[in-house]
Amino acid sequence: MRLGITVDEGSFVELDTDLLSVDSLHFPDYADKLAQAVAKSGRNEGLVSGTATIEGTPIAIAVADFTFMGGSMGSVAGEKIARTLERAAVSQMPAVVFCASGGARMQEGLFSLMQLAKTNAAVHRCRQSGAPYIAIFTDPTMAGVLASYASVADIILAEPKAQVGFAGARVSKQAGVGKVPDDFQTAEYAYRHGMVDRIVPRRDLRDTLAALCRMLGGSNGHA
Repeated sequence: MRLGITVDEGSFVELDTDLLSVDSLHFPDYADKLAQAVAKSGRNEGLVSGTATIEGTPIAIAVADFTFMGGSMGSVAGEKIARTLERAAVSQMPAVVFCASGGARMQEGLFSLMQLAKTNAAVHRCRQSGAPYIAIFTDPTMAGVLASYASVADIILAEPKAQVGFAGARVSKQAGVGKVPDDFQTAEYAYRHGMVDRIVPRRDLRDTLAALCRMLGGSNGHA
C-alpha cells in the first residue's frame, strides 16, 4: 500500500527477493513464527526494497512492514537496507527508507545486532558518494532501528503521532525512569528536540518526497 501511494505507478522494481532468513541459532519457535509471517504476508521478509521513481525522479527505496514480526531487523532486513543505500551510492540517486520497527530481531541474537553497524556503514558510503538519504519515521520506529540507520539520515521526516524512541514505555517504567512528558517518545516530541526535520501527514508525503528528491538529487546532478 505505501509503495502504491508514494512512487509513480508501475515504476517500482523489487530487488533482493532471494534473501531468506535462517534459524542459525535454533531459537525456540523461530522457524514456525517465521513461516507463519511468510504465509500471512506472502513475502519472505518484512522489508521490501528496490528502485522506483517519484514524479520521474529515480530513487532507491526500502519499506518496512510492522505486521511482519513487528518489523524486527534481522540479517535479511539489515542486508536489504545496506543494499538499498549502496545502490543509491553507486547509481547517484536518492535513497528513501520508510522505517517501522520494534527493534532488532531477538531470535537472531548477535547476527541481528551486527546489522546496526552494517547499516550505519552503508549510510556512510552513501554520504561519501554524495547521494542523499531520506528516512521516514512511521509508527513505531524504535530501539535498534532508531539507534542505527534510521536516525542518521540526511533528512528525517515523521508521520504525525508516530512512536519514536529507544526503549518502550513499559521497559522504561520497569527501569525506574521518572516522570516524563505526556508526549514523550512521539514524533512531535522528537521534532521539538531537533531529532526530526519535519512532521508530514501521509497524504502529503508523496509531494514532499518528490520535492526533496528533485532538490537534492545526487552529486552528479541526477534528479
